[in-house]
Amino acid sequence: MSKLVIHQIPCLSDNYGYLIHDPEADTTATIDTPEIGPIEASLKSHGWELTHILNTHHHYDHAGGNLELQEKTGCAIIGPRDEADKIPGIEKEVGDGDTFLFGTHEVQVIGVPGHTLGHIAYYFEEEGVAFVGDALFALGCGRVFEGTPEQMWSSLEKLMALPDETTVYCAHEYTQANAKFAATIEPGNTDLTARIAKIDKLRARGEPTVPTTIGLERKTNPFVRPSSDEIQQTIGLVGASAAAIFTEVRHRKDSF
Repeated sequence: MSKLVIHQIPCLSDNYGYLIHDPEADTTATIDTPEIGPIEASLKSHGWELTHILNTHHHYDHAGGNLELQEKTGCAIIGPRDEADKIPGIEKEVGDGDTFLFGTHEVQVIGVPGHTLGHIAYYFEEEGVAFVGDALFALGCGRVFEGTPEQMWSSLEKLMALPDETTVYCAHEYTQANAKFAATIEPGNTDLTARIAKIDKLRARGEPTVPTTIGLERKTNPFVRPSSDEIQQTIGLVGASAAAIFTEVRHRKDSF
């Protein structure tokens, strides 16, 4: 089996698109379709032909380019079953626990509702990579637009159950803003302080802070650290349930 090739593409003002390519099968997918021009330019520069679109959820900056790319390339569109009526051009519907083949690589589908009700992530276990859309960000998580905080917390628990070394490709460059908030929630976290310094250096050079890893998020992301004594004390919920702590942290970020 050939190694999966992953290319990260800056799109719009702060989105990331991703091309994934299986050299052995000569298949190429875009994870979501945030902006047509950069995706097409990247395909051309690599000499790849688009065969698939893998949508994580229905928001326009993730599925808005589906039909144009499908019309130009004839690619197959795979997306969340629970949002099939909102995913333009969807041909294959998938949901939590499903698996399918992308070229020679098995893809596991993880249901991560909360940001939207049908949001899914794509996990390539053998490659140790996950494409999580807007469910999880570096030092953050998506706003709870359609689901409940309890659903969102359950989704984050699923992602945190992946191995620490899993590389996480999220869909936005929100890390520096997330870091400013994180520092108010857990200021005594030395791993977080060190990470913020690295983030600031990367952004000063115009470099991405994505991808991240599950292990790094476990250590520094306040949204997935409800067991932290400092976080519990900061938000005044010592001994509360994990879901309740997450809900309060999310609420504070919404108004930060």
